[in-house]
This record gives sequence, C-alpha cells and structure tokens, in this order.
Amino acid sequence: MESVWYDGDAVGYLDQRALPQRIVRERASSVDEVIDAIRTLAVRGAPAIGIFGAYGVALAAQLHSGAAFDGAAQRIREARPTAVNLAYAVDRVLARADRDYLAEANAIHAEQRDVDARIGRFGAEVLPRKGNVMTHCNAGPIATGGEGTALAAIIAAHRAGKALHVYVDETRPLLQGARLTMFELREAGVPCTLIPIAPPPLRCSGRRSMRSSSAPIGSRATRYREQDRHVRRRDHRRAPRYPVLRRSSAHDVRFRHGLRMDIPIEDVRPTRFASRPTIRPTIRHSTSRPDA
Repeated sequence: MESVWYDGDAVGYLDQRALPQRIVRERASSVDEVIDAIRTLAVRGAPAIGIFGAYGVALAAQLHSGAAFDGAAQRIREARPTAVNLAYAVDRVLARADRDYLAEANAIHAEQRDVDARIGRFGAEVLPRKGNVMTHCNAGPIATGGEGTALAAIIAAHRAGKALHVYVDETRPLLQGARLTMFELREAGVPCTLIPIAPPPLRCSGRRSMRSSSAPIGSRATRYREQDRHVRRRDHRRAPRYPVLRRSSAHDVRFRHGLRMDIPIEDVRPTRFASRPTIRPTIRHSTSRPDA
C-alpha cells in the first residue's frame, strides 16, 4: 500500500491518523499542507517523511520562486527536527544541479524501495523457519514508502513459507503498533497477536525478538521506548535480537554518540498525549496465540 506519492499538482499521502478504521488518501497542494501533514503525524515514519518532504520541495518549486521558494524549502526541512531523513532528503533535492527537483525526489523514493526490498530479503534469511517474533512501534510499508524495514523481513519470511507468529506491542502514546503494524500484518496475511506494553518479557522469553523501532541519532541516542525497562530481566535477555536495518540517511552523523545535550528535541503538541485513538477494529481481528 503506497503511503506517499506525487500527484501532479500536489503530494499525495495515506493519512495514518485514520487507520485502521478507514483508509483515507489525501492531497497536500500547498507548502503549509505539506508541513501540517508532517507535524500532525498524518505522515510518519522517518523514510516516508523524507520522501514526502522531497516531493514537498518539488511542489514548492512549482508554487514559488526565488526567496519565497528558499523559505518554503527551509520550512519543510524544519517541520520535524528529529526526523533525520527529512533534512537529508530536502538537502539532496536542493543540491540537484539542473533543478529537476521532482526527478531527484523520485530517485530518493526509488532508492528507498530498493533498500526495503533488500532488507526484506536478507532479513528473511536470518529469521527461523518456525517461531515467535515481537515487534515494537511501526516499521512497515506505511512508514517507509516501500516494503518496510523490520516488517519487510517478517513479511518476506512469511511469503517464503516460514511459520512465524508476530506479537505486536501497542506502542504508546499513539498506538502505532496496534493501529498500523497490526493493519499491515493482517493485510499481508501474517499471523499476529496484539499485546499491551507490559508483558513482552513473558511472551518472548526464550523466543525471537525483533525491535522494529528505529530512531537512533549517531550511534546510541534513541527515543524513549516503554519496553526498555524489561530488557534487564534475565529471561528476556536470552531471547535472540536482531539489529535494526535501515539506510544510512537515517543516521545523524553530526553526533558520535547519544550523550550530547544539543541533539534537537521535538516539541510536540499536547493533544498527541491527551487523546487515545480507538483500536477496536485492530483488537477484533488480532489472532489468538499459537501453540508453537
């Protein structure tokens, strides 16, 4: 399912806020609408945001020129300071010598599709022929504009005939796992079970664990993950883990480690934490725990 695309005189996107209840496709026909879609998390997932921002610059070039275009591109670049892919994509598009910004945005999108396909292929080889896998947050096609990163490996393994059952944690505060990962796995026909944040160590003890959330800056900095507090459990540490796979544009090479205090912190709207999305359709269609 395509999550971002260029639509002639607008940038098209799948509104992730409406999932899983409704599939809503929107069009951002102005720079303000591009920025609003990023800031309100209608478009989320670092790779998808980068592609969307690249298309946004191409749109801005159609609508503005001179200083107005420069300002519009900079505003798009700053719409999500913690999404390194966004700055990378905007800078790369602006660096295009012949100013064919749409061609460069299309190239970024094509490269992401290729990277996702390779991640899926290589990751599927690592996963066992039979077992349980746990994911965190959302790293599927919706978040990348391609086939996904961690989820690409799981879906590719399923298509290759491997008997995997996926435990999806809900991921607070926006329930990306419950709303988006469950939706993607059901669409792909992968057996899956939605679980609350608290019990992952009990579910995954002695089994495989794949952490799908990927937000490092440099080598160590990462956003808060609710399940991290469980990693200290001895039984949880025995479960195999796999490195998160992603393209190099997701790394902020300005920082050597995650201890720097000048790493930009995103100023989010309080409403993101004050409201709770409804996930009843997701819960209704989640599958039961397998015997394996």
